This record gives sequence, structure tokens and C-alpha cells, in this order.
Amino acid sequence: MRHLHDFAREIELTPEEWLAGVKFFNETGKIWAESGGKRNEMHRLSDITGLESLVTEIANHVQTEDPNYVPTSAAILGPFWSPNAPWRNLGDSIIQDKHQGVVTYMHGIIRDLQTQKPIPNVTFDIWQASSNGKYDFQDPENQSDNNLRGKFKTDENGEYRLYCLRPTAYSLPQDGPSWQLLQALDRHPMRPAHIHLMITHDDYKPVITQIYPKDDPWLSTDTVFAVKDDLVVDFAPIKDLPPTMEEHKGPGGAATKELHLDIVLAPKGMASASRTAV
Repeated sequence: MRHLHDFAREIELTPEEWLAGVKFFNETGKIWAESGGKRNEMHRLSDITGLESLVTEIANHVQTEDPNYVPTSAAILGPFWSPNAPWRNLGDSIIQDKHQGVVTYMHGIIRDLQTQKPIPNVTFDIWQASSNGKYDFQDPENQSDNNLRGKFKTDENGEYRLYCLRPTAYSLPQDGPSWQLLQALDRHPMRPAHIHLMITHDDYKPVITQIYPKDDPWLSTDTVFAVKDDLVVDFAPIKDLPPTMEEHKGPGGAATKELHLDIVLAPKGMASASRTAV
């Protein structure tokens, strides 16, 4: 509250400016109500101002003796996660519907930060937009429920494997209060191509993150400030699939790209750099 009052004093806020701010937030809430709770404009405003990225950074920083010896970086959750994603078997595809994208074989190992040993029975929750830049519930005309979503469990070797799409860059909606703010700040609405991940295990600190193709042109100017160096990855031409998966073909055909992504989790007992209770 003191910071808010100090802000008003610092800029000498006028009644007209205050009313404009009230109208702005009223319009933000109106979008939520009129969409039946499907469009969270306030969440989007938190993203484009960098607030969610800052909160994520504060909450997920882990203290280690070696700065090069850290867990996989966290990134913002964003507004498109769903608790209703279906469980899928290792090696399954999250692609349910037709698309114009590039099918990708994604696989890797999830390891313990301290021991570097693989972690079995980790929940690997993945979701992404389709090749038209829209998530399933934004695009009911073209996508079925839970298209490009899925939850997997790592095997006894800490490995996961699945089929997804090479992600596509997309624009935030160009309407509403968030778009007005971007225009006022002379900023673009583009998000680099990305895939969302939520990695959880009872004995480890969760990692909510995003991964980005290294050749995406929007990496350095992501409109929600979520890109970090270790989250930039290489979608390489596919080489050899495991023998049991060579014949896999889902919507859009066989995989032509491969992404090997290992993930590192910190045990829950490790010290956090977050603030302590006072």
C-alpha cells in the first residue's frame, strides 16, 4: 500500500489518470466475465509487465556452491495449463488432430541435481499450441479437447519419450487491455515458439518451465520475458528411433525432428534463495 501511495505522489497522479486506470482494470475483469473464465486478461497483464517472470525467478532460485551446477531453470506457467491433461504411455503422441507442423520425437532423462542419478516415476506434464499458434480450448473448431497435452511417468531409468510438434511462434491477442498496454509501450505482442513443461515428484522441487528452438527470431524480445539460456534447445533432424518406435505415425505423419532434453531436479531439502518468513 505504501508503494502504491508513493507512486501516486511521485508522478502526481491526476483524477483523470486515476479514473483511466480504474477503467483499464474494469475492462480487464470484464473480459474474464464475458469469456466465462476462459480468458484471463489479468494473468496476461502480469506476463507482459514481467511480473510473473520475476515471481517465478524469486520462488525457484536454489542455492548451490557451484553456479554451473543448478537445476533446470523455471519459466512462467502462463494461462494455458490444464489440470485435465490425460495420462499417456511412454512413446505415445500428444498430437490428436490435423496440423501443418513438424512432428518431433522428444526424449531425455530426468536426473537428481546432487547425485546425477536418474529419477524414476517423475510426472512429466507437457502442453503446447498447435501449428496455427492456438491452444486446444482457444480453437474448438480445429482441435479436440486435450490436443497437444499429456502427462507421462518416467521409467525405472528416469527416461521419458513422446511425440509432439516442433513449436510455433504466436502473437498474444491483439485486443483488450494487454494489447492497449503493449501499444502504449511500443512493444510487439510476439511469443517465441515454445513448449510448456511441468515436472513433479514428491521428493523434489517442481520445475515449471518452457523450452525454445534456438533459431527462433523472437528469443531476445519475448513479450513476457520468459526466455533463459539453458531453455534454448536444438530441434535436430531425426537420426535413429528406438526399434519399437520406428513405425510410429500419428496425425501429420512420421517424425522428422528430434529433441533430446535432459532435465535436472533439486531435492526438496536443498536450500532455497527465496526470502524467509519474518
